Amino acid sequence: MAAAPPTPTPETDEALTVSVIVPAYNAAATLPPCLAPLLRMRHDGEIVDVVVVDDGSTDATAEIAVQLGAWAIDSGGRLGPGGARNAAAQGAAGNVLWFVDADVVVHDDAARVLIEAFRTTGAAAVFGAYDDRPAAANFLSQYKNLVHRHHHSEGSGAAETFWAGCGAVRKAVFLEVGGFDAARYPRPSIEDIELGWRLRGRGLSIWLTPALQGTHLKVWHLPNLLQAEIFSRALPWSRLALARGGAPATLNFSRPERLRAVLALLVFASVAPAVAGLVPWWLPVALLASALAANWKLLALFRRRRGLAFALAGGLLHQIYYLYSAAAFAWSWLEQCCGRRVGRENRAL
Repeated sequence: MAAAPPTPTPETDEALTVSVIVPAYNAAATLPPCLAPLLRMRHDGEIVDVVVVDDGSTDATAEIAVQLGAWAIDSGGRLGPGGARNAAAQGAAGNVLWFVDADVVVHDDAARVLIEAFRTTGAAAVFGAYDDRPAAANFLSQYKNLVHRHHHSEGSGAAETFWAGCGAVRKAVFLEVGGFDAARYPRPSIEDIELGWRLRGRGLSIWLTPALQGTHLKVWHLPNLLQAEIFSRALPWSRLALARGGAPATLNFSRPERLRAVLALLVFASVAPAVAGLVPWWLPVALLASALAANWKLLALFRRRRGLAFALAGGLLHQIYYLYSAAAFAWSWLEQCCGRRVGRENRAL
């Protein structure tokens, strides 16, 4: 392993020092491009250290990190990204912990944008967004990453959540709240969202800065997209929101997004009656046109980046996203209701 990091600097707003923490599991392919801009920033004095946490990899992740010049540590087992980030937090040199995923390549100005956001907002945490030029050219990768970019661009400013793909927290705050909940989320999931809600629950501010950008290298295909979207995001997010008594109306849980989800459900609900001849065909067509029009900003981004055909295909796929997201919330609500009923029955016995 590489030598120990520099001695921590006392935390003051006049002397923000940034440690980058990269959780990495079998990341040999993406780690070199991920680390390249970060190591340049360290060389230029914009950040103080780059810590790669090898989270039980079976490839050469740790060796590559050391060869490139990062400080590499072992997580001590397969902890998941939340636990891996926690493992590096205490020993990181900076008073700001900047979390960057191992498949994200931050822009050259990212450290400067990050520090400026902390200084101007005084926030406890700051996070950014993917850029609008995802590396993978296939349809699903372009769709998924551009949707992320759209939501984070629209949500600029004070935020109710957090994103750890390219986001930072003041070290003292992070340690005080206990870091990520690695016990609840031992695999990639919504550990960053849960942390953000905990920070906001303590009255701390979080700032979304879309100018803080990174290029996403992940290649999405249908199996890993559905696994991530439904089982790693929608279901745990819904369960957490219901357990808390509701989710903050922000990003893709905002009130306009909920109305778009209702429109998508109406589109799908009208198809079967139209096939059966119970309602005219113009009804599902009109509802679909309304659903696409309600997403015009997202479709405009699709069209600018990939053309009209992609925008139409992406708009149709996005209606399916609303469908399975709503289904996940409904399932989680039923789980909660059944759990409450069983609890009441057990108490009655």
